[in-house]
Amino acid sequence: MKDILIIGIGAGDPDYLTTQAIKALNRADVFFILDKGEAKDKLIALRRLILDRYIEPGRTYRILEATNPERERDVANYDASIDSLNRDKQAVFEQLLGQLKDGETGAFLVWGDPSLYDSTIRILDGVITGGMRLDYEVIPGITSVQALTARHRIPLNQIGRAVQITTGRRLREGWPEGVDSVVVMLDAQDSYRHVISEDLHIYWGAYVGTPDEILIAGKLADVAEHIAQTRAAAREANGWIMDSYLLRRGGREA
Repeated sequence: MKDILIIGIGAGDPDYLTTQAIKALNRADVFFILDKGEAKDKLIALRRLILDRYIEPGRTYRILEATNPERERDVANYDASIDSLNRDKQAVFEQLLGQLKDGETGAFLVWGDPSLYDSTIRILDGVITGGMRLDYEVIPGITSVQALTARHRIPLNQIGRAVQITTGRRLREGWPEGVDSVVVMLDAQDSYRHVISEDLHIYWGAYVGTPDEILIAGKLADVAEHIAQTRAAAREANGWIMDSYLLRRGGREA
């Protein structure tokens, strides 16, 4: 039986690691790291920094790297493209896990928290269904949502009101009913522009918790273009962008 740890490492700042996560790091014999390309070398560097900082002196471990599959973009059937991506990822996981010896503990270091817009749990379930004998444990981490609201110094919800976490693709279909606060993730197309007619405030952040962090807040109609220009410039400079935002009715300037 192979034991796997899915460790949430927080959203950018190594100080976001919990005590539980640090203890989990020191139980692992092997760390699996998926390379997302040269533009995202900082994400790998952060994982290595975390290992250097928190692994106890004298403890030996090894790192196994593999290329992370890319999702096909701009396809008509989004769900089918995600299914295809996860099948490709499962093949990579199986190749990595095949190098783990019985009795060893392997670990995946997941940005943010493994429960929020991350596929690691689903893919490992697929590996088990496919016949590989392993068990896994999930260690929660500080989410990008928590980091965003902390940096803007705002609560996630309004008193007695619901919050919805969604994607840019869903927001472009219209403002969801029954909520005053919407957190948007995985938005590659500045989808907040589709709800400018609503009376909203936006709390936007990119690379939150890292040295490249950018924060912008204000009335959506006033700052939407500023965010779009800032986002485009940051993506051009870094080769990638990792951002999220909260839209709220009745928000305040931050």
